[in-house]
Amino acid sequence: MTRTRFAPSPTGRLHLGNARTALFSALLAVHEGGRFMLRAEDTDAARSSEEHFEGLLEDLRWLGLRWDEGPDVGGPNGPYRQRDRARIYADYSERLEKAGQAYPCFCTAEELASERAAALRKGEAPRYSGRCAALTPEQAARRLAAGEPASLRFRVPPGRTLTYTDIVRGEQQVDTDTLGDFVIRRSDGTAPFFFANALDDALMQVTHVLRGEDHLANTPRQLLLLGALELEAPRYGHLPLVVDEAGKPLSKRNASVGLAELRVKGWLPLAIANYLFRLGHSPEETGLLDWPGMARAFDTGRLGRASAHYDEAQLAHWQRLAIAGLDAEAAAAWSGVDFAPGDAFWALVRENISVRDDVAGWQKALGPEPPFDDGAVATLAGADPKLWAVAAELAGEGDFGLVASVLRERTGLGGRRLFKPLRAALTGRHDGPELARLWNWFSPAERMARIERAAAMAR
Repeated sequence: MTRTRFAPSPTGRLHLGNARTALFSALLAVHEGGRFMLRAEDTDAARSSEEHFEGLLEDLRWLGLRWDEGPDVGGPNGPYRQRDRARIYADYSERLEKAGQAYPCFCTAEELASERAAALRKGEAPRYSGRCAALTPEQAARRLAAGEPASLRFRVPPGRTLTYTDIVRGEQQVDTDTLGDFVIRRSDGTAPFFFANALDDALMQVTHVLRGEDHLANTPRQLLLLGALELEAPRYGHLPLVVDEAGKPLSKRNASVGLAELRVKGWLPLAIANYLFRLGHSPEETGLLDWPGMARAFDTGRLGRASAHYDEAQLAHWQRLAIAGLDAEAAAAWSGVDFAPGDAFWALVRENISVRDDVAGWQKALGPEPPFDDGAVATLAGADPKLWAVAAELAGEGDFGLVASVLRERTGLGGRRLFKPLRAALTGRHDGPELARLWNWFSPAERMARIERAAAMAR
């Protein structure tokens, strides 16, 4: 069975980049008839918080994600928070140490920084020199007994070519001599990210991991670890990062657009999901999809390798489609506007709503005293006076086709010179529903009042 997971760190709210990873992971599980798991990677006590943890759950639920296992719903593979799994990490790191596959490292932060700087000066990729790898068990034991702090490093087997198939990038090859021995237990006893992360995936029987390409360098190390522990590794797929207009990856630290912020601004979760669904993924379906539709259409073979650029104009496109799909009750709840006219009001304006404030704007435009924007005022000032006299005579006529025909014949006007001022007279603006629908929205008395007001403004 396919088992996927999303494993955020509760150090901030979700931005669109990691929200997309969560979406893809959930859709893959549903597409394959599998299970989707949520796991909190909260071992960073200094930066993690319960507030952020609750915020992550809120953001994911609002987006529409549901998980089969997780910290809040339980499951057979818990605990689902890394802070509760410290004993598990310690047991497995000790197992590697006893097998001679890991060793204590007494190098200080200053020594490691000096090594790194020296490698960079030579134009080499920084990696651990292995200075503590040659210590005998007796030498290491004496230093530990003396109270000298030590981390634990994994012995990377030399001279091997590690080959694996990335879900997104295809076959990958890594020379183990480029890796250097790496820390699997810090000097304070805690497990670093890639050790805890890999171990959790294996023990929780995760079969597929979709994550950002910034984790690409972790993958060979994690494969070596799981191989040494004789645990089955998941298939990894590294997604290109989502970048902003400046080409910088979205992150919690650079004030990137977050789900909580979009929610406050009135963006709909279905719009965001449909936008993210196509951000680095090219499905055949071009229309707005519900969750089952996205799951059916999700295809890892259609995941791209190029960076995906956040584009609010594209998000707005899906927002308009999602808004148009709301019924009147849902639209009223979303906008906070009481639809006094009922369903008919929403049926009239729904195709012309882009943001939440548009609903209140149209309610005013169709109300007894519509506000006139600057463009409408200018249009009325330049309108042909003949238009208002004839329009007033026709205010009681409900057949707009006949109204338009008579207006053309008796005023000699047509096109924008005829319909633009008439629209401005009815609503105080230039955009909106079809003019015939607007005309019939108003009663004859309301049409007359609007025409007379327009004529007065045009004098």
